[in-house]
Amino acid sequence: MKDMIQHLREHGILPTAQRLAIAEFIFSTDGHPSADEVWEKVKSTFPTLSRATVYNTLNLFVDKGLIKRQLLREGTVVFDAVSTAHHHFIDEESGRIYDIPWDNIEVKVKGEMTGFDVRDYQVVMRGRRKQD
Repeated sequence: MKDMIQHLREHGILPTAQRLAIAEFIFSTDGHPSADEVWEKVKSTFPTLSRATVYNTLNLFVDKGLIKRQLLREGTVVFDAVSTAHHHFIDEESGRIYDIPWDNIEVKVKGEMTGFDVRDYQVVMRGRRKQD
């Protein structure tokens, strides 16, 4: 908990009890939860937590560069706490989003891209995860 308090402070965030509870969840999951999923999970241990507080806190974390806001599910914004560059695979059967290491995918540009200044990109793949 002390490490999380320090982490938030280092990013200019006042570590309130609500923000700490949200941070503890978002940084401990390997999933890509929506704000409503964060609210559902965190309110089970913090019953007074409001949906608005979750939305505001997640947006604050995005603004401070702690997490990324992604549109990976149809019509739903999800939050990703992995800060290193990576791609995503979405299992169409379960809806689960998996992180794919950056070096596993190679993207080549064929031809000139006149008029574009590409600063970032990611590959989002959809399909079915094979059962082991």
